[in-house]
Amino acid sequence: MAATRITQREVARLAGVSQTTVSLVLNNRIEAAARIPAETRDRVLQIIRETGYVADPLARSLLRRHNQILGVFTYEPVFPKGSADFYHPFLVGIEACAEGLGCDLLLFTSAPVTDGTRRIFHANNRLRLADGCVLLGREIPADELERLVAEGHPFVSVGRRDPGASGPVPYVGADYATAAAELTRSVVAHGHRRVAYVGWGGPVESSADRYRGYRSVMPDGPHLTMGGGLPAVLDALAASGVTAVVCEDPDDAVTLIEAGLDLSLVALGEATRHEITGLRIPRREMGFQAVEVLVDILHGPDGGDHQRLLPCEPVQGNTLKGSK
Repeated sequence: MAATRITQREVARLAGVSQTTVSLVLNNRIEAAARIPAETRDRVLQIIRETGYVADPLARSLLRRHNQILGVFTYEPVFPKGSADFYHPFLVGIEACAEGLGCDLLLFTSAPVTDGTRRIFHANNRLRLADGCVLLGREIPADELERLVAEGHPFVSVGRRDPGASGPVPYVGADYATAAAELTRSVVAHGHRRVAYVGWGGPVESSADRYRGYRSVMPDGPHLTMGGGLPAVLDALAASGVTAVVCEDPDDAVTLIEAGLDLSLVALGEATRHEITGLRIPRREMGFQAVEVLVDILHGPDGGDHQRLLPCEPVQGNTLKGSK
């Protein structure tokens, strides 16, 4: 009787990694080598040597019976100049991981705009052309996520999403709650005891997470939004007696600085103007790992961790100063 042929899934189990990681190591692309820790790569290669694993020529591609085409759907335009700077790192990460796995990308662009937003489900949607899909967008309609989960479409959201009635949503997001709490604690460490929050604070998950992190440190701080206009915010800040401001949106931080705000200020993101103390969102890594998670889903339900939160990196600026 012939010996049982060891599979790539078994190599992944023995090495304690996802099957996607094994695929990236085997493909030996430059991007994969730079991203995967050396000790992880060495462990995978050791398991391959010890087990005598040989890639099946018929299964050398990403998965049997799949097209090696991964879809990308964006709920907001990604190419106009105003949004290109924000989305570009996500797309670079998505492309890098797909290239490392030997996959092609298909950008879905035929979706019409309905009620002011693009919808992935429409009469002529071509979701089935791709093996699975990566979703990009600050706001993703809950009913579309619900349908994707309920109908079993392989997909991953870039950005944390709350679970729906049909189950959890696969995602790779930024850990805004932890980062916001740490940055707010830094504000307090500079001697500030009255700290205001400027931002919506929800209902979008990324906004809610930032606000939750702030509230974990400053449960009673004033909460303001730009909805009433800049003069109203400046008046409210002056009347509240705060000495520092945490801005959810870096653009709001820029607006306050250029309006002459004379308070310490931090932003829960990375501003493009002024040296604002804030956070660097791991956008490229989020895109890269979103493809990893998608491929793990395509490998099977036990292919790996389908919900990941990545840490944000602090940005040292000159807008956070000691309390007077």
